Amino acid sequence: CRILVARSGEGGIAGVLTLVTFPIPTGARAWVEDVVVDGEARGAGVGAALLDEAVRLATASGAKTVDLTSRPARAAANRLYARAGFEKRETNVYRVEIAAGAADAE
Repeated sequence: CRILVARSGEGGIAGVLTLVTFPIPTGARAWVEDVVVDGEARGAGVGAALLDEAVRLATASGAKTVDLTSRPARAAANRLYARAGFEKRETNVYRVEIAAGAADAE
């Protein structure tokens, strides 16, 4: 897991992105989570730079694909992902909620 941080000209944090790479039986995969860009830095290429670096690192780790998810309501983020080369997939995403403290019960 890597946390990528983009700094502003003043040294503050302009944006962050989490990149997870992991092995699977057929090779390696990569997943992007938590792409966050400061409101004042939006439109300045920060998100695109973070995504470019994430794809570069994923490629260097041997991953053949990089996945991410985004709610349809996040229109600006979805445009950013499309401009960065991500393609919308027709798939179902499934989730199971794990009760708080469930791991402590074992």
